Amino acid sequence: MSETRKRKIIVALTGASGACYGVRTLELLRAAGVETHLVMSKAAERTVFEELDMTVKAVKELADHVYPVQDIGAAIASGSFLTEGMIVAPCTVKTMGEIATGITGSLVSRAADVVLKERRRLVLMVRETPFHTGHLRTMTKLSEMGAIIAPPVPAFYAKPQSLDDMVTFTVGRVLDLFDIHVANLPRWGK
Repeated sequence: MSETRKRKIIVALTGASGACYGVRTLELLRAAGVETHLVMSKAAERTVFEELDMTVKAVKELADHVYPVQDIGAAIASGSFLTEGMIVAPCTVKTMGEIATGITGSLVSRAADVVLKERRRLVLMVRETPFHTGHLRTMTKLSEMGAIIAPPVPAFYAKPQSLDDMVTFTVGRVLDLFDIHVANLPRWGK
């Protein structure tokens, strides 16, 4: 007998600039009826404070489940906890490096490691510029391991009218990777 289960996605926010990407990810997943499991690094909490007109508490309220970053025994740290995968938005170079090397010193890197070992989808919205050769090699290594590297790069063919339009489009393209389609997202072609 098959079991019908709600779709679940892990969302992690790390300390790179671009907390708006993580917030929009949570908002769009909620609108799509996807259960979200959130973990935020301490640096992400600082970035939320610096960049957004909302509190860390308000960000956490967008998720269905929230885990402390130091709780490496959380449900999302186990492969037996079934999810569609994980989105790290934004993803710091530090977090990217931890994931690439299997260093699982926090719940963010542990959950990402689990997603990779279980061959689930891991999408890293790496937020850094410019990239040096070490960054690029780390991205290549992660791609070879099965991760998808998706730096938040705006698409101007969508003719964004605001920063909000650009953020929504970028997150919408990431959600496309999970077959979650955002209504009214501009698409190329007619």
